[in-house]
Amino acid sequence: MPARPKLGVFKFASCDGCQLSLLDAEQHLLAIAEQIEIAYFLEARSHTDEGPYDVALVEGSITTPHDAQRIQEIRQKSKMLITIGACATSGGIQALRNWHDVEDFTRHVYARPEYIQTLATSTPIADHVRVDFELRGCPIDVGQLIELITSVVVGRKPRFPNESVCMECKRQGTVCVVVAQGRPCLGPVTHSGCGSICPAYNRGCYGCFGPKENAQPLSLMQHMHGQGCDREVLVDLVRNFNGYAPEFRAAGDQFEERSAGT
Repeated sequence: MPARPKLGVFKFASCDGCQLSLLDAEQHLLAIAEQIEIAYFLEARSHTDEGPYDVALVEGSITTPHDAQRIQEIRQKSKMLITIGACATSGGIQALRNWHDVEDFTRHVYARPEYIQTLATSTPIADHVRVDFELRGCPIDVGQLIELITSVVVGRKPRFPNESVCMECKRQGTVCVVVAQGRPCLGPVTHSGCGSICPAYNRGCYGCFGPKENAQPLSLMQHMHGQGCDREVLVDLVRNFNGYAPEFRAAGDQFEERSAGT
């Protein structure tokens, strides 16, 4: 009988929400455990196997020198490395530090800031090592996670729709909050996967699943500003869960620069 693939689940700077999504799979997780050996997953079991691993799921961003070294070690021991969640794929909410002075933060928060060892930026895993696949979301969607692990087991490409949150709104019959209420919303430029939760409750999309392919967030921001949305509100909106994703980061920076010049 062939050996089951070894799975390692690792955490960096994050809230653990994406790992908990795996635990929330419950019955699906039991079926997965029959096909994959969970070799390292501190959130779920105390036993640890130091590898090597066939698949590594990595949650969280790189925020300390130790993080930067540790992710290199995990990459070396993993045949396939998959990042899960906004922190791992774009730096997460903690990447808000990237637009400010981290030393100023530590001086205000910690009594002895000299004891804090941190990097000036919070960066995605792909900025440090080769990543084989990214699963976005804040947190990730359980259904997408099951599809991803299943595809790894059977050896096929994961099947995820390449569409925006707007398509989910249309299928569910959700009234567009931009058109009907004039609310700022990142739905047109955000990848689907959340089930359009926020628009269903009359709130604009916050971009939890990151920029979709060929997104044009700067154009969207300019359009919404032309419709009366406040400049600072729009910058804060795009600098959110996935604010340091290249597309959102560039749009926010360019919009801010143009605003400063007017």
